Amino acid sequence: MAPGATEPLLAPPRQQRRRRAWGLAVTAVLVLILFLLSASGSLRPRLFSSSPERVPLTLLAGATEKGAVCLDGTPPGYHLQRGSGDGANKWLVHLEGGGWCSTIEDCSDRRMTALGSSNFMKPIRFAAAILDSDQLQNPDFYNWNKVYVRYCDGASFSGDADGRAQDGSTLYFRGLHIYEAVIHELMEKGLSNATQALLTGCSAGGLAAILHCDDFSARFSQEVAVKCLADAGFFLDVKDISGERSFWSVYDGVVQLQNVRKILPKDCLGNKEPTECFFPAELVKYIRTSMFILNSGYDSWQIRNVIVPGSSAPDKSWLSCKDNIRNCTSTQIEVFDEFRNTMVNNLKLVEDKEDWGIFIDSCFTHCQTLCRISWNSPTSPRVGNKTIADAIGDWHPGRSHGVKEIDCEYPCNPTCSSLLPT
Repeated sequence: MAPGATEPLLAPPRQQRRRRAWGLAVTAVLVLILFLLSASGSLRPRLFSSSPERVPLTLLAGATEKGAVCLDGTPPGYHLQRGSGDGANKWLVHLEGGGWCSTIEDCSDRRMTALGSSNFMKPIRFAAAILDSDQLQNPDFYNWNKVYVRYCDGASFSGDADGRAQDGSTLYFRGLHIYEAVIHELMEKGLSNATQALLTGCSAGGLAAILHCDDFSARFSQEVAVKCLADAGFFLDVKDISGERSFWSVYDGVVQLQNVRKILPKDCLGNKEPTECFFPAELVKYIRTSMFILNSGYDSWQIRNVIVPGSSAPDKSWLSCKDNIRNCTSTQIEVFDEFRNTMVNNLKLVEDKEDWGIFIDSCFTHCQTLCRISWNSPTSPRVGNKTIADAIGDWHPGRSHGVKEIDCEYPCNPTCSSLLPT
């Protein structure tokens, strides 16, 4: 959005001198800070190591024959970076996120993006947090085989249907087939020899990690340590500020349009509507595999799209609040506190599962395993004096039992930086 006013292209001479002096001072301070940090080593991996190479996209072999295609019918893809050393037989498989499409129109639009077609997918760098190959930034997973599975179905890798677009072309809702075919291909490429395996995902990918966790685990022998990590995937069925369950309508559209019943727990379907079984609060009741739930109690995406969606007709005060939680009134914060408390209550049964982990901070952010500043940096959020990397590192290999870290209510945590991704 363009700003309401523009600055003059040239400042008066005197003002220019002031700005020039101020700029030189700021530059000098930044140079000094960088020098000191690099000397101490805290920034060395990022500033002084060579930039990681781009990892090419691998298209799924025989995708059409397997019925495993993106919304537009193109083959899905993934990026694979091989492990080394003692990580050569350890695997981390990450399922990409990117929202959902719950209508024919929305799914048709996604076909012109990387979220609906591999025609738009590009190589990526594994230089972010849990995918980082730098041992100092990512001590527990840096040398693992790492896979980034691209998301192009719009239903958290769970759909099994076809649709007809308004122009008469076919929409392929084949997320379940994509997941199954990609995992099968990875098994042939070495995943079947894993001694440790971790299925992860962020946002819609986090929901996918929850949905597929037990299936992923069942593909290995009992001797293999298999766990799952859902980052920012604990979406809630709560009323928005207008009193409507608008997010329920979104999920209901996805469930009905893309036919996700096959992936939902049968025990849940026996007692509840399919849409209710698509929400994590129900799903976690039936998962047997060890899982780590990472989420913000004040998840910025859910605040903007679940609590204060556009359909709730927010006024200027709410628009400002959902843009930046620091703009919110105490009354608005109370609404978010209620959301946070609902999340914590829904996770009480997880607290009783000894081999599960929880990290619920009170930062205004979303997806924290793919950003260095969130994951493991001097300014990372801390709960119980642990960073996210610390907590997950303790939980995954079993260094510590009962990793259950739940933050206090906003704005109690001083480690919640304004630099965190929102």
